[in-house]
Amino acid sequence: MASTKEYRDYILEQLEAAGFSDVRCRPMMGEYLLYVDGVLVGGIYDDRLLLKKVEENEEFQMEEAEPYPGAKPMWLVGEADDKERLGEIVKRMVE
Repeated sequence: MASTKEYRDYILEQLEAAGFSDVRCRPMMGEYLLYVDGVLVGGIYDDRLLLKKVEENEEFQMEEAEPYPGAKPMWLVGEADDKERLGEIVKRMVE
């Protein structure tokens, strides 16, 4: 199932509300790669926000999820509504 433009727009709005000015998505096979301040931080897959697994975001104890079958696991951001927490997670990734 491809991600919807509405969910993509919602995630972009959440990140902008969290204080990021350079937030971009690149469409890729019905899904979206997510860039913040020029850094690839993750993507939107099946209307789920998934972030790359890096040392800087391990402490947030997110659930693992595969963006698609057979792919390397990523962190599932289950609380995308919490723009402060989302902002803190992404901020640490791009610094």
